[in-house]
Amino acid sequence: MTSAGALIGLLAIGNAIAMLVDPVNWYFAVPGVTGTGPYNAHFLRDIGLIFLGVGAAMIVGAARRAARPWLWSAAALWLSGHALFHFWEVAVGICGPSSLVRDFPAVTLPAILTAALAVRAVWAGSAVDDHPAIGVQHLA
Repeated sequence: MTSAGALIGLLAIGNAIAMLVDPVNWYFAVPGVTGTGPYNAHFLRDIGLIFLGVGAAMIVGAARRAARPWLWSAAALWLSGHALFHFWEVAVGICGPSSLVRDFPAVTLPAILTAALAVRAVWAGSAVDDHPAIGVQHLA
């Protein structure tokens, strides 16, 4: 579980770095992005900062079990909202249904995986907190 979280975190940070360092190249290199609106470096860097935070949350959560439920839930919340926004764009006719297939590996799949990891982390955290002996060991 922790290696999947760390991998998602590293991929998010890689995306963040590309968006922050070279937003023009990111804008033209990622399939479908140019069809979502005109280039805006400020906006891309804002989103890059969000991906940096998502990546950091996933990596820190992978390393620190006690923080995992909150950090991974926060990351899952943003990634899921992002994925749902892509579905909304199709629903209102901004993008065609083929965009969901194209975007699935980079948008929807990370949201699904992160949400699953967050649910599992919350479940595991609850199990630890409910058992006094484990809870004490957990805090040590």
